[in-house]
Amino acid sequence: MPEKFLKPYNPSETESRLYKEWEESGLFNPDTCIASGVTSAQAETFSVVLPPPNVTGVLHLGHAYEDALQDAVVRFHRMRGERTLWIPGTDSAAIATQARVEKDLQKSEGKSRHDLGREELVRRVGEFAKQSEGTILNQVRRMGASLDWSRYAYTLDQERSAAVAEAFKKMYEAGLIYRGHRIVNWDPKGQTTISDDEIVYKEEQSTFYYFKYGPFAIGTSRPETKFGDKYVVMHPDDPRYAEYSDGQTFEAEWINGPIVATVIKDAAVDMSFGSGVMTITPWHDRADFDIAERHNLEKEQIIDEYGKLLPITGEFAGMKIADARLPVVERLRAKGLVVKEEPYTHNVATAERTGGIIEPQIKLQWFVDVNRPFAISHSEIAGIKSGSEITLKQLMRAAVEHGSVHIPQEGFRNAYFHWIDNLRDWCISRQIWFGHRIPVWYDGEQVFIGTEAPATGAWLQDPDVLDTWFSSALWTFSTLGWPAHTRDLKAFHPTSFMSPAYEIINLWISRMILMSGFHLGQAPFKTVLIHGVVRDKQGRKFSKSLGNGIDPIDMIEKYGADALRMGLLVGSSIGSDISFDENKVKGYKHFSNKLWNIARFVLENGVFDGNVYTGPTTDEDKALLTAFEALAKDITTDIEEYRIHLAAEKLYHYAWHEFADKILEASKPLIKTGGEPAESRKRMLVHLLANLVTLLHPFMPFITEEIWQSLPPSPGQKERSYLMVAEWPVKVR
Repeated sequence: MPEKFLKPYNPSETESRLYKEWEESGLFNPDTCIASGVTSAQAETFSVVLPPPNVTGVLHLGHAYEDALQDAVVRFHRMRGERTLWIPGTDSAAIATQARVEKDLQKSEGKSRHDLGREELVRRVGEFAKQSEGTILNQVRRMGASLDWSRYAYTLDQERSAAVAEAFKKMYEAGLIYRGHRIVNWDPKGQTTISDDEIVYKEEQSTFYYFKYGPFAIGTSRPETKFGDKYVVMHPDDPRYAEYSDGQTFEAEWINGPIVATVIKDAAVDMSFGSGVMTITPWHDRADFDIAERHNLEKEQIIDEYGKLLPITGEFAGMKIADARLPVVERLRAKGLVVKEEPYTHNVATAERTGGIIEPQIKLQWFVDVNRPFAISHSEIAGIKSGSEITLKQLMRAAVEHGSVHIPQEGFRNAYFHWIDNLRDWCISRQIWFGHRIPVWYDGEQVFIGTEAPATGAWLQDPDVLDTWFSSALWTFSTLGWPAHTRDLKAFHPTSFMSPAYEIINLWISRMILMSGFHLGQAPFKTVLIHGVVRDKQGRKFSKSLGNGIDPIDMIEKYGADALRMGLLVGSSIGSDISFDENKVKGYKHFSNKLWNIARFVLENGVFDGNVYTGPTTDEDKALLTAFEALAKDITTDIEEYRIHLAAEKLYHYAWHEFADKILEASKPLIKTGGEPAESRKRMLVHLLANLVTLLHPFMPFITEEIWQSLPPSPGQKERSYLMVAEWPVKVR
C-alpha cells in the first residue's frame, strides 16, 4: 500500500500535480481522449463551450458552480467513449473592463480617458485584461475543469475579430444591420448606450404628482421632464373621455406658459392607473417613443447627454434633472396646477458599472433589425425551410418552439418566448473605446464595410465599438473556427449542451440562437439548462456592500476543489438558486477523507489478481454486485438527464452509509476467517472501490484519480491509465 495512505488525505498535495499531469497528457483534447479502445472516427461527439467569464477581476462562486456542473457532464461523456470537446475562453466585457480601468485611472492619476487618448487607453485596458485573464484561467484550472486549452479563445483575439467583422458584413448586406435614430438606454455618467442586461434597478421612495393639464389631471413622478409635453394620451375605450376625439386640440397653461396640446387615443394606456390620462415625453421614455412612432408625433429633447436640462426649459436650463424636480413642482404649485401628491415607491434604472441613472435618449446608433424578412439559404432548424423568407424574431422562436433547441424547463422556455415576442431592434453600438471597432468607414456620403479602409480617399472609421454581446453571440461557432476553418465546425456544431445562469437567458442564449441561425442555418446548441444564482445561506446575493463575498480559491485552499464541487452540486437542482454554506463544503472535505480511508482498507485487504466476474462468488457478494450495478445504471440515467445533484448525492450516501458503514464493517470479521468467502469478498471490495471512484470521478475528479492511480495495474500493464478516460462504469478491475 502506498505510504501516502497512512496519513489523512491532503488535497494540496494532489490537485495541482494531477491537473498538470492531465493537461500535459493531452487527454483534454477530443482527438486523444477516446476511452475504451474506440477510434476517433467511430466515436460520437459531445461538445460544450464554456460561458466566457469577463476579464474584470476574479471569478465568484457562481462561476465555480458553473464550472463544476459542466465539468461533471463533460467528464461523464468523455468516460462514455465519446469524442468530447470543452472549449475554454474569456470575454473582453468591454464596458465593464474599460469602466474598471477608467476608475483606477481617475483614482491614481486624476485623469480621464480623454486625457490619455484612445490609443493609450485601449493599450492600458488591454494590459489589465491580460493580467485578469491569467488570474481567471488559474481559478478555472484550480476547479479541475477539463478544458481543451489548445483551443482557448478570447472575444477580442484575431480569430474572433475576423468572425465579428464577417458577421457584421453579412448582416449589413442582408439589410439586417442599419444605422438610425431610435431610443436607447443612455448612461450620462459613462457616456454610452448600454444593454438591458447592464441595468440595475434600485428601489426609490418618491412622490407621485397629479397636475392640471387643461381639462385633464395627469400623473407623473418626473415633472422635470414635462416641459415639452404637448400630447395627452388616453385609451380609445375609456368611457370617461368619450367626448374627446383623436387629434382634437386644446389650450392649457403649463410650466413655462400656455401651450396647445393634442388628444391622442392609443390602446397602450392603462385605464386603471392614475387618471387614465397621461402626457408623453417621446425623447426620454421608451413607451412614449413607441406611441409617438405609431402616431407620427413630434419628438423634442429635454435632457442633454449629461443629464442636464436644455434651453427649452427656460430658466431651468443647465440644472441637473434631480435638482430641478422640486423647483418645477413649486412653479406649477404657484400657478395652481398641483392637484394632489402621493407617496410613491418605484424602481430607478441605473448603470451597473458606473451607477449613473439611465436617461433614455433618441440617438443615432447601429441596430440589428429583428423584424425585417430575409431569405435563409440553408436551414437545419426545425420549422424553417431552406430558401424561405423569415425574420430573425421568427427564427429565434422557431428554434425553440420546434425543438432544435431543447429547453426542458417550462418556466424558462415560456420566459424565452415572452422575451422574443416583445423583442425590439437590438442596439449594437457603444460609445466607448475598448472592444470591436465597428467595421464601417465614411468618406463624405460614401460608406465602406470592412476592417481596413480603401487605399484611396479620406476615409474615417466609425468611432463606436460593438456591444460585447455581438461577439459573444457568435461564441459557439467562432470558437470552432468560423469563418476561416470548418473542420471543428463540422465535427462539433451544433454544440451539445449549454448551462448559463437565468440572468442571461434573454441577452445571450437568444442572441446565440439568432446569430447561429442566420450565419449557419443551425441551432447553436441542442440542450439548454438554465441554472440558478449562488446566494449566501441567508438567501442574499453575494456583494461587496454586504461583505459576504467568497473567493472560490479560499474555499479550495481550506477544503480542496473536490469538496467545493460537491458542496455546490449536491442539493442544487438545475434552475433553482443555490444556498451556499461553507459548513457544507467542510462536510465534503470529511467525505474526501472517508473515501481515502475506504481506499486504504481495500488496498490493505483486497485481492488484486482476481476478477469478481470470473472467480467464485458467494451469493451475498452476488447481491452486492447486483445492487451496485443497479446504482450505476441509476447514476448514469441521472447524469444523462442532467439530474447532477441527485447523482452526486446518491454516490455520497452509497460510499459513506453503504460501502463504508455496512460492507466494510461486515467484511472485517469475514476477512479474518479466511477461505473462499473471504477471497470472494476481497475481490468484491476491489471491484466496488474501482467502480465507485469511476462513478464519483465527474464530481470529485482529483481524489478519485489519485485513488485510481494508487491501485495496482491490471495484468499485462506497466501502469494504470488515467481514470478520466476509463470505461464508464468499469465492469472489471
